[in-house]
Amino acid sequence: MVSKSQQKQILQLKQKKYRQKFGLFVAEGTKVVEELLASNWKYNSLFSQKDHFHPQAIPVDLKTMKQITHFKTPSPFLGVFEIPEPPIVPPSPITLAVDGIGDPGNLGTILRLCDWFGVDELICSAETVDCFNPKVVQASMGSIARVSCRYETNLASCLTALEKPIFGADGTGKSLYQTQLPIAATYVFGSESHGLSKVVNGLLEAKIAIPNLRSGQGAESLNVATATAIFLSEIFRGAQSFKGDD
Repeated sequence: MVSKSQQKQILQLKQKKYRQKFGLFVAEGTKVVEELLASNWKYNSLFSQKDHFHPQAIPVDLKTMKQITHFKTPSPFLGVFEIPEPPIVPPSPITLAVDGIGDPGNLGTILRLCDWFGVDELICSAETVDCFNPKVVQASMGSIARVSCRYETNLASCLTALEKPIFGADGTGKSLYQTQLPIAATYVFGSESHGLSKVVNGLLEAKIAIPNLRSGQGAESLNVATATAIFLSEIFRGAQSFKGDD
């Protein structure tokens, strides 16, 4: 059974101010909840429509799950987890950063991409959507358990302090396919609608574009998560090719 106070708090966790106040966030879906539990993230409460999901899970019916879900269609499992302390991530040759990404689905997908390519940390501007937003958590499909989001009030200062060349994804830049992308560098991605902030633009060693290969009228732009996937693939393909030449 879910008490009225539990239901109220779970629904409040849709908002960032309450996630910060209580130090909690909501994860929904079999894959996401299981990944967080497997990674030993501390949970506050678990709710399940199915038996034998977890010994501490509170059994609920579909009607109850509809009352506490953050989505139009409820998942069989919902967990309320504690927001962990930011881990200390060892320095890595490649740094990935996002500047003002507002779409939760995009940020969640970028976290999955970082996980896939072995990037342990994603640096985010303060204007980027909260990584514990329920839609980000769901879109990450559990990758949020392995990829740390570090939010920086002054993204430009943070990137400068890394003392590495900084490349920005920008439709006006040099073709990605005509550029050797170093793995020891910082790559920054901005929102699809606004691009990179002026101050971050001023730090760039170069702007890099994914060329539109369709002549005439075509797609206006690429989704930022799609662009990130293409960049990461090219970065690591180039790194592997370089190793193969040794």
